[in-house]
Amino acid sequence: MADYWIWWILAALLVGLELATGTFYLLAVGNAFLFGGVTAWLGASLTMQMIVGGALSAAALAIAHYWRKRIVSSTMAPLDRGQPVHVHQWNADGTARVEYRGTQWNAELAAPDTVRATTMYIVDTRGSTLVLSDRRP
Repeated sequence: MADYWIWWILAALLVGLELATGTFYLLAVGNAFLFGGVTAWLGASLTMQMIVGGALSAAALAIAHYWRKRIVSSTMAPLDRGQPVHVHQWNADGTARVEYRGTQWNAELAAPDTVRATTMYIVDTRGSTLVLSDRRP
């Protein structure tokens, strides 16, 4: 079997696995392997094929990581953002116990000067703690 077929079969397997995971990392490596196969098809040595496949894999993984962390994370708002919560108790340190989705949650104020009210709005989450504001975001 020719080298380029091995590259292309591996690329197809990685892209197929990507369809099951949805992380874009396997897609990045699969595309890099596709170009490794093109390099083999053009008659390059095995060393050059490995350099092209490896370098493009590293570059594609870096781009996928950057895209996932910077672009996707910043454009996707938390599902709870803007939802109202009922405050049961305010603590002296600015934290609170709130009722949301049928259970009790820990919450904290988004800013120290935020007005404390009975009904507050979720502006963010920090782990399992809700961050609240007196205005809907």
